[in-house]
Amino acid sequence: MGFVMTTLIFVMVGVVMALFMRICCNNGASANLLHLTLVVTATVCCWLMWAIVYLAQLNPLIVPILSEGE
Repeated sequence: MGFVMTTLIFVMVGVVMALFMRICCNNGASANLLHLTLVVTATVCCWLMWAIVYLAQLNPLIVPILSEGE
């Protein structure tokens, strides 16, 4: 899968979790806002970590040095 496809998967998971929190944990307006904020923050942080690791593998800073026998 590519970068865009996996990003779309993260967006879909974030939307599903936000709807799940809205339906299952309906405790009032301020609690709903807190739950939504936590879900969005967690989704963005997980995506950002994945994106950094994925992009770091595309252009590594340290190139392996092969010995003469390899």
